[in-house]
Amino acid sequence: MSDVDKALESGGRDPLDRRWHLARNRHEVNVTELEFSMMRVGEAFSRWESECLAAASGLGATGSENALLHVIRLHDRPKPLKELARLTNRDDIPNLQYALRKLAKLGLIRQEGGKSNAVYSVTDWGREVTERYARLREELLIEFTQVIKGIDERLQQATRTLNLLSGIYEQAARVVATHQKASHDREE
Repeated sequence: MSDVDKALESGGRDPLDRRWHLARNRHEVNVTELEFSMMRVGEAFSRWESECLAAASGLGATGSENALLHVIRLHDRPKPLKELARLTNRDDIPNLQYALRKLAKLGLIRQEGGKSNAVYSVTDWGREVTERYARLREELLIEFTQVIKGIDERLQQATRTLNLLSGIYEQAARVVATHQKASHDREE
């Protein structure tokens, strides 16, 4: 039984108030707790990516721009915008285009081809920066995670669970988008 389940069944003996305005029962509390954990992990991961890139290169970029750089480097082959959007699970194309322009301005990537058939690849500087990033990541992050007993199995299970949840959230978003009332209907 989880701590949340125990708290909800304890009849108020838990000193923590585990209720949420988003949750009316134990399952909803668990989902809400997970969502807030994902939010915090996402922010911490983004901060890590940004700081590690800055240490590796002296450049300022957001965590998502850094992630995009590594996706471009993936398999060391050029990628079009459509593939980058799919691999990063993003549909905010103008923001992706802005990030690509920024990475190009920093000298980390280059665009080849015209607007309709453009592909993006890392430059020699981008390759050097991503290699430095990988070394720092190994020295700091991987060193910290390796001390956790059974971490590899736990990471694999977490990855499978998050991938499943990604699909569930995508489906829920499609349902909401499909059946959303028009803005003038909401005002009534």
